Amino acid sequence: MLFFISNAFIENYRFLNIFHYITVRAMIAFVSSFIFSLFVFPHFIKLIKKISHKGQPIRTDGPAHEHKVGTPTMGGLIIIIAILLSSILTANLTNKYVLALLFVLISFGTLGFIDDWLKITKYNTKGVPGKVKLLFQCLISLLVILWINYEANQWFRSTLVFPIFKNFILNMGFFYTLFRIIVITGSSNAINLTDGLDGLVTMPIILSTTCLAIFAYIIGSTSYSGYLYFTYIKGVAEIVVPCAALIGGCFGFLWFNIKPAQIFMGDVGSLSLGAFLGTVAIIIKCEILFAIVGGLFVIEALSVILQVYYFRLTGGKRLFKMAPIHHHFEKCGWSEMQIVVRFWIIALLFTIAGLMMLKIR
Repeated sequence: MLFFISNAFIENYRFLNIFHYITVRAMIAFVSSFIFSLFVFPHFIKLIKKISHKGQPIRTDGPAHEHKVGTPTMGGLIIIIAILLSSILTANLTNKYVLALLFVLISFGTLGFIDDWLKITKYNTKGVPGKVKLLFQCLISLLVILWINYEANQWFRSTLVFPIFKNFILNMGFFYTLFRIIVITGSSNAINLTDGLDGLVTMPIILSTTCLAIFAYIIGSTSYSGYLYFTYIKGVAEIVVPCAALIGGCFGFLWFNIKPAQIFMGDVGSLSLGAFLGTVAIIIKCEILFAIVGGLFVIEALSVILQVYYFRLTGGKRLFKMAPIHHHFEKCGWSEMQIVVRFWIIALLFTIAGLMMLKIR
């Protein structure tokens, strides 16, 4: 809205030119999203408690979390609304990359909302069947990739870029589309698996989004991309604005999600924000970089995969005391706050490693 207003009245009011700067609109998006979340969450928490007195169902096969029984869920819905409203206010809505991100946010959020709704109304941890959920995630991801590929050149559609090397790229052809579907769905599910303790997933999401937004700004700038040896991609710098809105919304959510949590993110948040990050990564062609920056999410997802296959191969033995791996450390005697803060530190180290690629390259 601010972008279009500035275009319409800039001839008479030259000061409106300030809204052409992505950095200015990103700051406004961050602040507006944060303030919206901060003020809406208390009312939303009361509303969810009225709808479901039991709150989110807690796993009975894991660490003792009886104290969390009755905590409301679906906090991710407010984050999504905050991102959408802030993006409408500040972003250039004619930019196809912005539209792709908002579509991912809404579609994956809808899938997560249905999953959460089934859980709280039937009060069990099953929700939408896993295969059905994965099918819809893949279909949505394919639609997004086709939209992003529209009018893009062959280099953008088929090549995988490596963060360390300036000129080494891998032409994957058709398989690049399949790879990008895996990136989006994998990111969505990995962040969903990480969301298991109060405040655990929110700060790593903020750190990863910040890092990817920095790369998006550089890759979308002719001067910065040339100086740092990145291939310039026209228009991608605009996604910094919805990224800033996501960061603001997550900070607002963290205010109420830190231990002891007043509300959980739910699948509506973790699935949608995970897909959002995966989509940002494929838009700026930093899929490999995202695996580094989001290393904590990769570790959490791998712990589940390894646990399942080890259990099958050994006839019932477990590699970890419990998966995802943050529950393993709970079983080892770590307190919830110790796990959360230490995992935040690990996420920060992965983010720094990702930012180092700017100069290593």
